[in-house]
Amino acid sequence: MLHGIDLRLPRGRWTAVVGPNGAGKTTLLKALAHLLPHEGSVRLLGREAAAWRPRERARALAWLGQAEAGAEDLLARDVVMLGRLPHQDWLGVPSPADHAAVDAAMSETQCQAWRDRALGQLSGGERQRVLLARALAVGAPLLLMDEPLAHLDPPHQADWIALVRRHVARGGTAVSVLHEISLALQADDVLVLQAGRLLHHGPSRDPATHRALEAVFDHRIAVHAVGSQFVALPQLQLGSDSNSLATSPSED
Repeated sequence: MLHGIDLRLPRGRWTAVVGPNGAGKTTLLKALAHLLPHEGSVRLLGREAAAWRPRERARALAWLGQAEAGAEDLLARDVVMLGRLPHQDWLGVPSPADHAAVDAAMSETQCQAWRDRALGQLSGGERQRVLLARALAVGAPLLLMDEPLAHLDPPHQADWIALVRRHVARGGTAVSVLHEISLALQADDVLVLQAGRLLHHGPSRDPATHRALEAVFDHRIAVHAVGSQFVALPQLQLGSDSNSLATSPSED
């Protein structure tokens, strides 16, 4: 549950949403996507989200959910084509523009090689790249992604960051829930949630953002500068046995 959230997410920037388990990260993202009922007001691209017609909103906002289920027998290319539904007439056939958008999205996420394989035959990382391609195929200016790096190995995590950067460079906006705090620090802005409340919202390079991140995880992590970037490292703690060490638990 969220409490008294009041924030503005500027266009043309990438915002990472972080916080411990149960902080309300997914709830906030779903409220922004108009997927959950909520009190108050959500404005999408300057207009009340509730005022958008569903098809119109689906063209403006692309959603990648957490651990999404899918029709396991659908071919990967058909899954990506689902992202083009907001652009098609009811029971219409895909247009050349739809096919071009699907090809471009699959190329950008490097999943063309298994376009003719069923979703159920793919590994977790392959599946995630297909679902990301589906979101990109929408061609929406706003990308909302919940745990988009799930199952991706480090090289493909780097590819995902480059993809988001290209989207923002083209004038798009991205909001992503991330567990990987060091990768979240590569976003333009970081939004820190705690127990359903907004603890901090600021530039990723701001020392105040770093202090908020350390505080929300009970100082079990520490933010350090490494060259021109910042990384979050777990703080080792001595256990009750002086010969044992405990590291921080994984963040949600």
